[in-house]
Amino acid sequence: MNASSLLLRFPPYQFLKTTKKSSLNSFCSRFLLGSTFPYGRQANLLHPRFSRQMMISSKGLKTGLYCPATVDQQMQELSAKEQRLLDKLYNGLIHGHRACLAEAITLIESTHSRKKEIAQVLLQKVLSYHREQEQLNKGKPLAFRVGLSGPPGAGKSTFIECFGKMLTERGHRVSVLAVDPSSSTSGGSLLGDKTRMTELSRDMNAYIRPSPTRGTLGGVTRTTNEVILLCEGGGYDIVLVETVGVGQSEFAVADMVDMFVLLLPPAGGDELQGIKRGIIEMADLVAVTKADGDLVVPARRIQAEYISALKLLRKRSKIWSPKVMRISARTGEGISDMWDKMTEFRELMLASGELITKRRRQQKVWMWNVIQENVLDHFRSHLAVRDQIPLLEEKVVSGILSPGLAADLLLNAFKGRS
Repeated sequence: MNASSLLLRFPPYQFLKTTKKSSLNSFCSRFLLGSTFPYGRQANLLHPRFSRQMMISSKGLKTGLYCPATVDQQMQELSAKEQRLLDKLYNGLIHGHRACLAEAITLIESTHSRKKEIAQVLLQKVLSYHREQEQLNKGKPLAFRVGLSGPPGAGKSTFIECFGKMLTERGHRVSVLAVDPSSSTSGGSLLGDKTRMTELSRDMNAYIRPSPTRGTLGGVTRTTNEVILLCEGGGYDIVLVETVGVGQSEFAVADMVDMFVLLLPPAGGDELQGIKRGIIEMADLVAVTKADGDLVVPARRIQAEYISALKLLRKRSKIWSPKVMRISARTGEGISDMWDKMTEFRELMLASGELITKRRRQQKVWMWNVIQENVLDHFRSHLAVRDQIPLLEEKVVSGILSPGLAADLLLNAFKGRS
């Protein structure tokens, strides 16, 4: 088995233990000196950006420490025009210019290979600035990240507008990242969140950014985590991430926010059966929306049901028990109390150190999510696999081959040519 196949099949430590010295030297000479890396990137793009190199000798791998070079060294690799663009975006971003933030997010979301590289340099600059600001803030996070989810019709957009206006009136700067579902047929998105949040979208202390899912990660775009970082660098101290509905996207959002809030309508049939257990377990706060008028009584009943249900679920935190509240975005009832509960949650988590630990774990999870997506993209575009995929798909659909056998054939073809 060759070294590149091992790298794709085993973790790095397993790869190093399993690979013979001759195979390792062959791997390094083939991939570290400019040819295509197994994950689809050119190794020579990475090579000058590390302050310590991978050293190969008769004893094999001496060090595997990859420390990114300074931002200044990365900037030197860019053209003069690209450097001017980055300087403009970075300076505008840290001074709170919304136009520069919007342009920076567009750069981050680009699928163009060169723009993705420029975007990573911008992210490194913002990350360095972000780290400096956190040190000045005695190591405490600069922003509070909140994930909002719920079934369609729960009133998420109405709540965000009411909640966001209250926060901006109290002196906060609010960023709303609304993940918009893409059509599986046309690939298009409505991106209609700004039309549903008319007042908040005109507020100069709020920024609303709808993003198309493009079918990735069950509703959360793969760049959402990076966009959160840009918003925090732009001075927004509260970041709200709204997801498509109830499904896989919630699990992805929970891995990038400090607090996960589940919004539920008061009349949805068999409520406890309608929501996945795993999503309820992730919720730090459950809010029953539209608790006004004729829906007050159903809202109270559902609140009581969820309070009972949450007692039976395993606690995720040692110091916080999920709360269930009734709110009404139309009348404003419960909105201020909900913010008080969220503030209490943040202070408790900060004091115990759970919030910092959670954020560090989230960064690692997100790194592996991106790796999985990139490896899958590389697999689909591989020369040995690309032409075979439609043929084998047709055989699977017609019943000639089982899905497992077809997958094995594609994997063997990929490993044979890697």
